[in-house]
Amino acid sequence: MRGSTFSVKRGRFRVSARVDEMGEDLLVTLWGGAVHIGAVAMAVPRPSLRDPRARSATSSVFTYPGHKEDVTVKPMSELLSGRLGRNTVVVAGIHWDGLEPEEIRQIADACKVLGERIIGKIGKG
Repeated sequence: MRGSTFSVKRGRFRVSARVDEMGEDLLVTLWGGAVHIGAVAMAVPRPSLRDPRARSATSSVFTYPGHKEDVTVKPMSELLSGRLGRNTVVVAGIHWDGLEPEEIRQIADACKVLGERIIGKIGKG
């Protein structure tokens, strides 16, 4: 099992990810602020519904009541699975109290950047 850690800071927020390659599958742990587990997504690559020559992904998500990490784990798992062609599980726990809308955007941007960095590293093998 090979693993890599990534971190992105936006404003006052640092979001981190650990990626473990488990055979051909990926396990991504995503955290920031008060560390916990809020949601899990499992994605599997498939042909795109718009263009069967392209690859996309489908995911299933479980979110603990009162948590909102589903809006992070679903797109990240589908991005990684679709682009890398691998079964992907993303587990996330990200929490800061009293966030303003702009701060939520900063955190979402950090997660997108993490996804692209993971693809850049893992995609090169």
